[in-house]
Amino acid sequence: MPNNNGSAGGVAVSGRSQGATATLDRPVKGEIDIRDLHVAYRDTKEGYEALKGISVVFPAHQITTIIGPSGCGKTTLLRSLNRLVDAAGDAELSGEIWVDGQNVLHPKTDVASLRKKIGLIAQRPTPLPMSIYDNVAYGPRLHGTRDKRKLDSIVQESLETVALWEEVKGRLKTPASKLSIGQQQRVCLARSLAVEPEILLADEPTSALDPVSSQTIEQELVELKSRYTIVMVTHNLRQARRLGDYVVFLYLGKLIEHGPSADVFQSPREQLTQAYIGGQIS
Repeated sequence: MPNNNGSAGGVAVSGRSQGATATLDRPVKGEIDIRDLHVAYRDTKEGYEALKGISVVFPAHQITTIIGPSGCGKTTLLRSLNRLVDAAGDAELSGEIWVDGQNVLHPKTDVASLRKKIGLIAQRPTPLPMSIYDNVAYGPRLHGTRDKRKLDSIVQESLETVALWEEVKGRLKTPASKLSIGQQQRVCLARSLAVEPEILLADEPTSALDPVSSQTIEQELVELKSRYTIVMVTHNLRQARRLGDYVVFLYLGKLIEHGPSADVFQSPREQLTQAYIGGQIS
């Protein structure tokens, strides 16, 4: 399988994505169109296929929640969207992921630009070992912003967006690691927003937080969906019901069911979906 010139870590991209055109006419801005996505890991003798022919559209400016048992491929799907699966080592991908008319898996994709467009909030807060200010300013600086007044404005606006500015404005030069874990997660969210992404990926963003901090992050995500397309992995079905406009259910690497959240939770079509929502499988 040929190597993907735009990736790191030994990822190979094949199939339709290798030969497919890099652009798509009349795309819907912020929509994510996944077509026949396969992801396999070959880091063991046997290897295994983590995703098996996933085809689904994540609607723009909504919160899509990805649900399913542990090991079903939720995080692999999420991290395929911004090519972070590339960092996993010996992975092989095929298929297409269309974002703003561009095939993310095309060999000529600029991965750095892609990750600016598609931000990620990790499961546990991951503040950089630097000040609160420098954490938020890190991305803009990386992409060429040097003007101090511009950086000041970006930092303040980003922290205001995540309702953290009033809490930290007097100690921006203190290490972000000194904040509470809930505040650290909001700094990480502000860091993602500072580069003006179009899509936010959230990998169980509240699983390490206390109930009050979890509620704060949930409220922020709901408010942000008017500006961003949000895709969130969660094990918490109550959270998926609360936040999700659209839901995707995976099982053993396969897409079992997807649709508007109310439809899937209230009237699931597939027996596996019914069993998972009903707690019969986990």
